[in-house]
Amino acid sequence: MEKKVALITGGSRGIGKEIAKLLADKGYRLVINFARNRKAAEETASELREKGAEVLLVKSNVGDPEKIKQMFTEIDEHFGRLDVLVNNAASGVLRPLMELEENHWDWTMNINTKALLFTAQEAAKRMEKVGGGKIVSLSSIGSIRVLENYTTVGVSKAALEALTRYLSVELASKNIVVNAVSGGAVDTDALKHFPNREEILEEAARRTPAGRIVQPIDLAQAVLFLISEEASMIRGQTIIVDGGISLLV
Repeated sequence: MEKKVALITGGSRGIGKEIAKLLADKGYRLVINFARNRKAAEETASELREKGAEVLLVKSNVGDPEKIKQMFTEIDEHFGRLDVLVNNAASGVLRPLMELEENHWDWTMNINTKALLFTAQEAAKRMEKVGGGKIVSLSSIGSIRVLENYTTVGVSKAALEALTRYLSVELASKNIVVNAVSGGAVDTDALKHFPNREEILEEAARRTPAGRIVQPIDLAQAVLFLISEEASMIRGQTIIVDGGISLLV
């Protein structure tokens, strides 16, 4: 059977990279999407190829539907199929609500929410041809909790989770399973943009019932489970991976 192909948006660093490594170990051929840092993308591709994976690097702004179509054209030309989409690329403006401007809102919503809709549309067209597929998005507990300076990102992630439910129902007839994974505080490059990064990590480490903060591998393993056949009857759900911290008042 032809090896399956997985697209990971924002797959060159952090959580996306951890997901890519697990999928490489499972024998997937990989499409690694990145937006700016080609050096990091090439380093990740090299690591994945050392694991024996076939890797296609695609530079694309997934907040732009036309760029998304161009990305899928490259995938068609290189692999000719798609079985898994991991919607991981994320961005956002971290400012107090009263300091937000229209371009901050548009940028964040485009990358974090609009990207899922139009990437999922293109992915579904390819998945239907191979008998089905899996779509998993990365969310954040900021979608259900109020976090400091997190308005644009939190709202965009809440919309992403709602869109996950709609996609799950409408794509079910095509045998496409759609879910999301939501993480607590994870010490990745993205967290370095938070002005209160150290405070976030210290509080998470202190309060998390599991006794430690979430690591990228924790989220990657949840994604791997959701794209497995064992999870085929989990539909439209957001699985929270946070060591229990969101259960606390």
